[in-house]
Amino acid sequence: MSIFLKRYQELNPDFNFKKCPVSEEVKNVLRVNTLKVNEKMLIQRLKKIGIHLKKIDSLPYAYKYKSKFSLASTTEYACGYFYLQGAASQIPPIVLNPKEDDEVLDMCAAPGSKTTQICQLMNNKGLVVALDNNAMRLSALKSNLLRCGCKNVVLYKKDARFAFDFHRKFDKILLDAPCSGNFVIESEFFEKKTIQGFLDRAKLQKDLLKAAYKCLKNGGTMVYSTCSLEPEENERVIDWFIRKHSDMKLQNIDFKIPGSSHGLIKVFDKELSSELKKTIRVWPDKSKMQGFFIAKMKKE
Repeated sequence: MSIFLKRYQELNPDFNFKKCPVSEEVKNVLRVNTLKVNEKMLIQRLKKIGIHLKKIDSLPYAYKYKSKFSLASTTEYACGYFYLQGAASQIPPIVLNPKEDDEVLDMCAAPGSKTTQICQLMNNKGLVVALDNNAMRLSALKSNLLRCGCKNVVLYKKDARFAFDFHRKFDKILLDAPCSGNFVIESEFFEKKTIQGFLDRAKLQKDLLKAAYKCLKNGGTMVYSTCSLEPEENERVIDWFIRKHSDMKLQNIDFKIPGSSHGLIKVFDKELSSELKKTIRVWPDKSKMQGFFIAKMKKE
């Protein structure tokens, strides 16, 4: 543990491990699915069955909850009235800001938290192409899309590293990349993870970014996100990407999250592009969410 905590404190001198939330605190969050239900009506129904709710002011439709039973066992869950989705996980689709007439590519879609959220933001209009290369995960994605009433999605069992095989360009792309996660949501994180593991994961992330670049229209927007705190998977990957593709420009993220900071422009004595200040990091000790990294880019 000490090796990791030393890294985090070097990256952010204000980091305080003792103030980080525990797993249940970040997991006990739901997003109201307005494709299926009126927000006020659902809140009344959930309170009536004994669920205590607290609105998360910085996120539309997001609530922390306390319950003596599993929310997945409720009629409201089965009807798709809400999705159990961590608060930080809800940020990337909001930053992507898909419109009703957009064609959107969700590259690593399963099990569907962000895909269903994108459909909600688009009011079930436009087109969402959702990919996953694992049959079991794809089945879970299909189930969640059906439950939540998402009608503007086409699913493909496909390795997103080869998404350019579609020979189709998209207005917007969400690459919520496979990552190493973080200690807030994984109890044995410090025992299982290694720096080499972060570097290996970054290779996959770079391959996915290369594919995303080929699939993005000129003038299109891409959001890259991970639930990792490791710069090897975040700032260093994006620094490599924007240096490789000079037409990909980082954009300011106007959506403000309490407890977040701008991305790092110096990582362990290595200078990175000053443009990385336009990315954001969600620190768990300040935000009381799981850790997250988000970059928004436009192809010019």
